[in-house]
Amino acid sequence: MNTTGSMGRYGVIALAMAMAATTQAAAAKMSTPSDAKLIASAERAAPMAVAKDATIVAMDAGGKMRTLREGHNGWTCMPDSPATPGPDPMCMDKNAFEWAGAWMGHKPPASSKVGFMYMLEGGTDASNTDPYATKPAAGNHWIKTGAHVMIVGADQGFYDLYPKGADPNTHAPYVMWAGTPYQHLMVPIK
Repeated sequence: MNTTGSMGRYGVIALAMAMAATTQAAAAKMSTPSDAKLIASAERAAPMAVAKDATIVAMDAGGKMRTLREGHNGWTCMPDSPATPGPDPMCMDKNAFEWAGAWMGHKPPASSKVGFMYMLEGGTDASNTDPYATKPAAGNHWIKTGAHVMIVGADQGFYDLYPKGADPNTHAPYVMWAGTPYQHLMVPIK
């Protein structure tokens, strides 16, 4: 995967960790699983046809990213964060990777550059309304989602077809972070 964008692979992975409400302090308290276990966790994020050839990266307890396995299919996967309340490994294509980089950099994502992410183990998000929330708090709409995929970077008209409430039904498609440049469609699959 080409990672020569403004953030590169490691910045985007840091973003993904923020998305999972990870903090370095909490991660430091966790024991580090073996690379084999981290790779197995990351591979559970997507169908094996995608995951088996994806680049696998992980963040260590000190917040540094490292590549566990180089891939060759344009997808990047990361394992579950032990610092979050539920499983949250994820896998993203090149466009989703760039979208995530824009989010992390607080920059507008490219329009009409649709990306796709898998989170087949589900995920927990600090907020359905605030893209930068890092922990649950009163009124920020903490949300737990089962197995799902995400569509990012679509045109506004696409998102207008789906519910955008702050407290969505997580068993049907809905828009997360509606009204922000980082809105995306959450599509449950189980």
